[in-house]
This record gives sequence, C-alpha cells and structure tokens, in this order.
Amino acid sequence: MKLDQLQQKLIAAARANPPSDRVPFAFEKRIMARLPARLVPDEWGLWASALWRGAASCVAITLLFSAWTFMAPNIAAPTSDLSQDFENTLLAAVDQDQPADSAW
Repeated sequence: MKLDQLQQKLIAAARANPPSDRVPFAFEKRIMARLPARLVPDEWGLWASALWRGAASCVAITLLFSAWTFMAPNIAAPTSDLSQDFENTLLAAVDQDQPADSAW
C-alpha cells in the first residue's frame, strides 16, 4: 500500500469517529494531583552509584592484574632495581642542570 493511500484512509477513519466533548469527572484535578507527586531525581544518589560502580570495576581490574602478576611464570629475574631506575629517570633533569660539586 502506498503511503498517500494509507494517509487518506487514516484521515477518513479519524473524521468518521470524532472525539467526544465529555470529559471524565474531576479529570483535571487528578492530573494536577499527579504533578507534585513526580519524583525528583536524587543527584547525589546518582553520583554515588556511579562512583561505586567505578570503584568496583577498578578493584576488579586491580585484582585481575595482581593475580596475573603472581601467577605469571618468572621468565627472567630483573637485573636492576625498578625503584632506582624510576628515581634516576625522574631526577635526570635536575642532575643535568647542576654540577655535582655545587651546593645550595
């Protein structure tokens, strides 16, 4: 069926059945009574639930990686201390600007 024919049939059906002028008793009062009863969303609750979901996923990822670290076979023992390498990398720029024998 073509769209134009369908539209004409629907308009003809709507014209054949006009809406009633009669309104149910106290209809407007029932509608107005429902308006203040609408729940206001709790914004703090939404934030809290989102943060708890984020915290739960972070804990799950941490546990997964911790288990992976402990369960993984130790292929080769590290030859240097990671903390010393990290500290040397961070302080490389500071050490570069000042000579070794200078004092503050």
